[in-house]
Amino acid sequence: MIMNSRNIGGCFAAALSLAACGGEGGREDEGGEAGFPTATITATATAGSATEGEDADASATQGSATMGSATMGTATTVDPDDTGSSVYFDVGSPDGGADCSGMMGDGDTHSYIWIANSSQGTVSKINTETLVEEGRYRVRPDSAGNPSRTSVALSGNVAVANRAGGVVKIYTNTDECQESNGMPGIQTSTGAADILAWGVEECVAWYTPFDYQTQRPLAWAQGTINDATCQWENEKLWTSGRYGAGNADVLLLDGETGVVEATAVVPSVIGWAGLYGGAVDSEGNFWSVDHNWDGPSTLVRVERATMAVSTWPVTGSVHYGLAVDPQGRAWLCGNGGVSRFDPITATWTHSPPINGGSALGGCMTDDQGTLWHSPYPTAAMYGFDTETLAITHQIPIPAYCHGVSIDFDGNVWGVQFGGSDAYRIDPVTQTVDTVTGLVGAYTYSDMTGFALSSVGVPSG
Repeated sequence: MIMNSRNIGGCFAAALSLAACGGEGGREDEGGEAGFPTATITATATAGSATEGEDADASATQGSATMGSATMGTATTVDPDDTGSSVYFDVGSPDGGADCSGMMGDGDTHSYIWIANSSQGTVSKINTETLVEEGRYRVRPDSAGNPSRTSVALSGNVAVANRAGGVVKIYTNTDECQESNGMPGIQTSTGAADILAWGVEECVAWYTPFDYQTQRPLAWAQGTINDATCQWENEKLWTSGRYGAGNADVLLLDGETGVVEATAVVPSVIGWAGLYGGAVDSEGNFWSVDHNWDGPSTLVRVERATMAVSTWPVTGSVHYGLAVDPQGRAWLCGNGGVSRFDPITATWTHSPPINGGSALGGCMTDDQGTLWHSPYPTAAMYGFDTETLAITHQIPIPAYCHGVSIDFDGNVWGVQFGGSDAYRIDPVTQTVDTVTGLVGAYTYSDMTGFALSSVGVPSG
């Protein structure tokens, strides 16, 4: 179901043009609402519904999850360009050759947000302009992977990591899907009620199994753009996993094949979930942070060129979400506040907590100097000035959102905590649109690809 509210108010209405940086992290606890009045929502269009699954933590043993139980009506695929002009930002096109300004592969492929249905073992492809779900896909052969992280490449294709192990790549543009099941034509999902069996779905590019005890972080690294075709090539994918306590592996995968090309070992990682969030900087280096309920956390960077590991102790309060801004600074969010790390000076700057704060909450930065964060359990989206760390926005939303992302039209997205809804927030009008029909929704990562596009591409 697609829902819409009138302008529900807030504290600021200054015009913004947003671009995102990646956010990660999240503890699978029960969410809630506090601090702001719940917005009044009225339905304006119906896209069916789906049976809501268990919350994310409870779904960790989801081998018994029944697939294909969603009852959402089949969505009609809509070309985003038919609904009006989209804003596609320049991500660093090469000199000479074709005019690739603002392109990241096919211009339509970045009008989507990819949200994991953790307890169903699927991922939803939702058009960010029309709010229609255009596909839902299994992400592991046994449908028991408990997915929690999605990451969109500059090419527009998505990767999904399973908490229980395994990473899958799915083509966004159906023209790229490959014949693989022996049936005439291309078989692929058209909506939430159309979940194809593993091996029948032909928009799955590859699946790489892992048997880690826990596997969460996921982040695409930039490739190089082909001057003649304006297509991205040589894309890489970061992920991390761990067996039991102690060290964690950080893996660099070939984006075309899913083959592991290099591995780094991060020593003495704390917490039951290991490395938790994942994001990249302009050089394609991987940033992460370990889980922080079992002691002081450590911020981690793995260099793409050498796989060298650097670590810094995290200071300040308990933090959770992770982002990297266009200036190359790392951000941690949680405890009702945000912290910024400058890798050049190796110094931290902290904001005061909001309403006493809690450990949870995702975040993303934009290229206009705002970091967006939904502090648990407050039903609001906050904006922080990335230089002063002062609060610049407070926008009420219907419920606390664990995951935060930005789309290519400058809207802020929030994903519920193991629920059925996601919210699209216009930061100028403060209008909130609701997409429902998700199943155990939980996504804490670069759901749209805008995070990767905003940090830029390697200069060398």
